[in-house]
Amino acid sequence: MGRFWRWVWKVALALGLAPLVLTLLYNMVPAPSTLMLARWVTGQTVTRDFVPFDAISPALVRSVLASEDARFCQHIGVDMVELQNVMDSAEEGEPSRGASTITMQLAKNLFLWNGRSYIRKGLEMPLALYINLVMSKRRQLELYLNIAEWGPDGEFGAEAGARRAFGVGAGDLSARQAALLAVTLPNPYRRNPAKPGRGLNRLASNLQARLPREGPELTACL
Repeated sequence: MGRFWRWVWKVALALGLAPLVLTLLYNMVPAPSTLMLARWVTGQTVTRDFVPFDAISPALVRSVLASEDARFCQHIGVDMVELQNVMDSAEEGEPSRGASTITMQLAKNLFLWNGRSYIRKGLEMPLALYINLVMSKRRQLELYLNIAEWGPDGEFGAEAGARRAFGVGAGDLSARQAALLAVTLPNPYRRNPAKPGRGLNRLASNLQARLPREGPELTACL
């Protein structure tokens, strides 16, 4: 029994240290997501062409930031302002809304699993703080844009998403195309930027209307 528990402890230690080491490695090399790995292991298709940050349309960068995490340049991986707002809303009995940052989503995509879970959230937040400590904001966003799921058939990253939806590379997206891709991110299985319905078009239009107001603050750290 003693040998068994020593083995369990070693496995747990290795699992705990792996994200810390891999985050440092991912500063230098392209990173896969856990969902990409799962699809590879199960023989499903994965389409992902890693493109550097400067090869991604600035319109997509701004659109994703405005849609997913407008305070990306201000927070420390976890947005304490939004987290407090969520807590205040819960206390007042208002509908719950998320406070997930791009850094938290990156931590989930790199090391954790999909689905709602207090356990996952409990792991996600310290990982996000660590990622923000050892990785620049620019690199965080570059990785996120290259591993985010952007289609229902294993399309990952901005390049695959742009080519699937519009037949162009990530660097050639128009402002409208970028907005449509950005508002697709929460649910790429049900939202199709190539054939947007009334609801998706409305979301993209609202996003485009916000961009001039939020402007330089979105990308100040990049």
